[in-house]
Amino acid sequence: MARYGKRAGKMVKSAMRRRKGGTLKSGRSGKRVTSRKQAIAIGLSEARKKGAKVPRVASAHRNGASAPPNDTRRAPASPSARRRGRGSGRSSRR
Repeated sequence: MARYGKRAGKMVKSAMRRRKGGTLKSGRSGKRVTSRKQAIAIGLSEARKKGAKVPRVASAHRNGASAPPNDTRRAPASPSARRRGRGSGRSSRR
């Protein structure tokens, strides 16, 4: 079964043409869009608003990426590592 509908494809195609013509603008800032990926995202977003068949946005991308869960964060560096700096192991001294 198709993931995207025909209407969604048309909306993305339209956004890509507007990007090429230099008339595609981002939502909040109103700046011109030059990125291919951003143009596709705008096309899919417009298709979603019109009710076309487009998968929902992944939850991590909805309102900006949130902080990672606590178990994936890096442990704080030891006091000696803080004094030396991150990349000052044996190999980088040579």
